[in-house]
Amino acid sequence: MNLINRATLLAAFALTSMMMLAEIPARYYSTINGKKDAELKTALSNVISRRASVSSYENYYSNMPQYFRSTDVYPGTNRWWDMYSNIPLYAPSFSGLNREHCLPKSWWGGGKEIPIYADLNNLFPSEMEANQKKSNYPLGTVSGTPTYTNGVVKIGYPSSGQGNGASRVFEPADEYKGDFARTYFYMITCYENTYWTNTWMMQNSNYLELTGWAQELLLKWHREDQVSEKELDRNDAVYRIQNNRNPFIDYPELVEYIWGNKKGELFYEENADQPTGDPILITPVKDMALDFNQVAIGNSTNAQLHFKGENLKGNITVTITRPRDSESDDRDQFSISGKRFAEISTSNINSANGYWLTVTYSPTRIGSHYARLTISDITGQEGTFAITLRGEACPVPTLKSFQALPAENVTSGSYIAMWEEPDDVVDYYIVTRTRYTQGATGPTEELLAETSSLLIEDFDPSIRESYHVQSVRLGYRSPASNEIYVDYSGIGTVEGDIPLGTAFEPGGIRFICGTPHTNVTIYDTQGRTVAVIEQIENNSTVMLPTGIYFVTSRECRRPIRVIVR
Repeated sequence: MNLINRATLLAAFALTSMMMLAEIPARYYSTINGKKDAELKTALSNVISRRASVSSYENYYSNMPQYFRSTDVYPGTNRWWDMYSNIPLYAPSFSGLNREHCLPKSWWGGGKEIPIYADLNNLFPSEMEANQKKSNYPLGTVSGTPTYTNGVVKIGYPSSGQGNGASRVFEPADEYKGDFARTYFYMITCYENTYWTNTWMMQNSNYLELTGWAQELLLKWHREDQVSEKELDRNDAVYRIQNNRNPFIDYPELVEYIWGNKKGELFYEENADQPTGDPILITPVKDMALDFNQVAIGNSTNAQLHFKGENLKGNITVTITRPRDSESDDRDQFSISGKRFAEISTSNINSANGYWLTVTYSPTRIGSHYARLTISDITGQEGTFAITLRGEACPVPTLKSFQALPAENVTSGSYIAMWEEPDDVVDYYIVTRTRYTQGATGPTEELLAETSSLLIEDFDPSIRESYHVQSVRLGYRSPASNEIYVDYSGIGTVEGDIPLGTAFEPGGIRFICGTPHTNVTIYDTQGRTVAVIEQIENNSTVMLPTGIYFVTSRECRRPIRVIVR
């Protein structure tokens, strides 16, 4: 994006956000007041780790792009707000993007546990090439000429004193360095009992959880790039989806009390609502929503809504009601323990941990469904208010098997698993990797991929291994592909190829490559030459009629299969 366009979009965002500034629920952080250091960090963890849960990882991950439409689109447009690239990509299509873990998932072992794996506070849309280049490198300041840059982010050798042994560091744009720092502070606070398997930036020895150089860097970025309107708005959007907030966006000064120049001082919220003995419902709040997104017809999925209050009397009633001014009645698609209403004891809501209400979406007819969860009998409050319930029922997907392809770019430490792109609508892929020890089947693991390839970075050439692939849609898996065996000693010429990839481009092909490719030749399925392009660079595009094509270049001799829609 050029500077004029970026400034225009930022100005539009600021204007929009002036009308909807971040609103912290009254007494949301009340339990952190009067605390310091490790006690303050743990109190914050107790507040923000109480989050809405989902019924299954597959459902939540499948719908992640839909959640991003609430959190990561430029206001007034349908352009994705991508902190990793300036390539214009547009919702609702998520093609060309990845679900990127800001703090790399491999740093806690890569497990798919909810909530840490699917926490929206740590997940952002990222252009695919930038995401791949970022790998799991630590944050840092690049020294000298970058080994990769796209004009927004840089990858390169770490500056003196940084990296803690890492060969490369990842440096975001200046305007987003504070965003990244506050995300890291959030993660090591919310999940402070997590064992960090990567120690480039993390340590497990004390409550600070950061190595010295990492703490210095994140503090610097946090101070220099202050909280933006983008972060405030995203914080509210995430709260409406998953019931928790990033406290270092709400109260940036908290960073100083835990890691910075106010360690040892007691923290108090400025102008915070003080306890009065009056009844108050802290959460949920008006304008929140439980969004179940897409679910296959005949299936059910759950979401939880956290109720927390102080000094409430009597009981609270929650009822599934019809939306105002709605011609359809979708109340029967939602339930609370099989019913349309429930009564919650305020003793549970007033308790230290509050109360989690489970709401179920069980669609019986195709289409979008809307209802309200009306909350009433709130003594001392405004009375009745409602939470929006919404979901979309889709037909059960019919997924077909497809072909896995031989691994490419096999080296002594890595390879790229490859497969054909199926014609089906796909949420993501599962790559099942199997290793063989002394001829016997060894451990297997399931890895997730956004596109029709996956970089495997811990290949051991002394151990034979294989992989097969399945596509996933709405939690349903396709039949497994054929098995591909990877043997370093048996590959040969592929290693010499320079990688060439493609990304979805409506009506054509967008090329992904780290270096320019020459003599790029496009063939149809009959082997006829459709086009010859003298040279392409990263993100070069070519428009073609709908169909299936094969692409080669002088630098990448293995044909790449591409579907143009």
